Amino acid sequence: MNFDFSPALISIKVTLIATAVVFCIGLATAWRMANYRGRWQGLLDSILTLPLVLPPTVVGFGLLLLIGKRGPIGCFFRIFDVNIVFSWYAAVLAATVVSFPLMYKTAKAAFEQVDANILDAARTLGVSEWELFWKITVPLAWPGIAAATTLSFARSLGEFGATLMVAGSIPGKTATIPIAIYFATSGGDMRSALIWVIIIFAISLSVMVANNYWERYQIALRQGRLLNKSMKGSKG
Repeated sequence: MNFDFSPALISIKVTLIATAVVFCIGLATAWRMANYRGRWQGLLDSILTLPLVLPPTVVGFGLLLLIGKRGPIGCFFRIFDVNIVFSWYAAVLAATVVSFPLMYKTAKAAFEQVDANILDAARTLGVSEWELFWKITVPLAWPGIAAATTLSFARSLGEFGATLMVAGSIPGKTATIPIAIYFATSGGDMRSALIWVIIIFAISLSVMVANNYWERYQIALRQGRLLNKSMKGSKG
């Protein structure tokens, strides 16, 4: 029996692209909202995290309204003879939307834990906002950002409901690992379903373990630096 590994390749491609998009957009949005104190703060924060609590079918339906043939985004791309629905682009979009709240909330919390006095001191020294973000804020908040990226990756990898609605289950094109598990189970092919469960379990566990070890390494490295500074200070 030949086993089709295309869902693994599709899942990896979709997950990596979605994670990269979420990293960029989520980081920028989290930084902006961490510094926003306007009257609409609560409403905007709720809207940005809404896909986290909505059923995947509702998210998928909303995406269909946007990227369908009659949707505003779908109509725009039809000008260029591009159909997003039932393509791997739609799978990337679905994974991006459902994983965005995890990146946004976790990164925002990491930014809010950065000492504001350090940022204010940097501003008084003439540091630009761009340099302040990349050279000071991001390094200080990096453990939280790394955790946010890992969670987003895992959520994108396991996305099923919204992906099935907007991308379908086209073998070799849009059928990701979760979709392959669902249809293999529905068809009674428990062997294939078990293989895919083991594969996605191994990938997710590997990513989480690597992130945990990396965090421990960063903590140990930071403690080592602090110890060296204290020893130098005591000698002085």
